[in-house]
Amino acid sequence: MAELQILRAEVRAETGKNAAHRIRGKGSVPAVLYGGQDAPQTIVIDAREFARHYSTGTLLSTLFMLDVGGKKTRVIPRDVEVDPVSDHPIHVDFLRLAEGARIALHIPVRFRGQLESPGLKQGGVLNIVRHTVELHCPADGIPNAIEADLSEADIGDSLHISAFLLPEGVQPVIQSRDFTVATIVPPTTYVEETPVTEEEDVEDAEGEVVEGEETESAEGDEKKEDSSDEKK
Repeated sequence: MAELQILRAEVRAETGKNAAHRIRGKGSVPAVLYGGQDAPQTIVIDAREFARHYSTGTLLSTLFMLDVGGKKTRVIPRDVEVDPVSDHPIHVDFLRLAEGARIALHIPVRFRGQLESPGLKQGGVLNIVRHTVELHCPADGIPNAIEADLSEADIGDSLHISAFLLPEGVQPVIQSRDFTVATIVPPTTYVEETPVTEEEDVEDAEGEVVEGEETESAEGDEKKEDSSDEKK
């Protein structure tokens, strides 16, 4: 299950674009804390500390214990705005998670049994259709990933969401069908083209010229014979 991370924050009194610019200049990231019974609250967090969590690639499925001036609240990041040039976070929204809350998250998929898979042994390729699956998860039981077994998967087989063992209380957002997550596809074939050398190009060109000359010569001989017959 996802591990709870500690993140410190401070109350932000100033709002607006100019205030946000000054906050970023001081090495902090402006943020908003919302949801639950309390009103939305503007806060600031340390840019370096948050960047460390952002670089993991699993930020939006990571639970945080947000410490705002000594008051601790369990939250999860729901939206992160990044600078289009530097790709550094410049604003983040945190959602409060009350006891017993449920949330929809995109959870990564993983596979085991690759070495035993008959299809992969024959040169087949694992084609992952969905690298993440959106799941309804309890706030106290968010999985780091969901896993399926490939040990019996052959070429042409499909792995649907039903092939994944989901933790208790976790359900797919899509309930209407047993959707495909991955397939084992046949190996791709590659036919190497033989490059044509310059000498072969020259020989072909000469052959065409010679053939043309022979044809013209033959036509000339026929015309000469016809002219001789007319004179006679």
